[in-house]
Amino acid sequence: MPHPRYSGNEISLRGKEIYEKQLRAKIETDENIGKLISIDIETGDYEIGNDPITTADHLFAQHPDAALYGARIGYNAMYTI
Repeated sequence: MPHPRYSGNEISLRGKEIYEKQLRAKIETDENIGKLISIDIETGDYEIGNDPITTADHLFAQHPDAALYGARIGYNAMYTI
């Protein structure tokens, strides 16, 4: 289901920008490499964990209408096939 305020492309672009400019240097530590991050593109709030559903649920509990971007820390893709 699409987000009511943002296109998927806009969520992706804004999420990547927040990750690169505000979070990468702080969160890409040995203990976080390979974990998942969900970022609220409006507030910059984020959650790190091993399960994307859990990290998203934590953010939705704080901001029910959040536009979330997800990524795997230290990798270019969240999953491989």
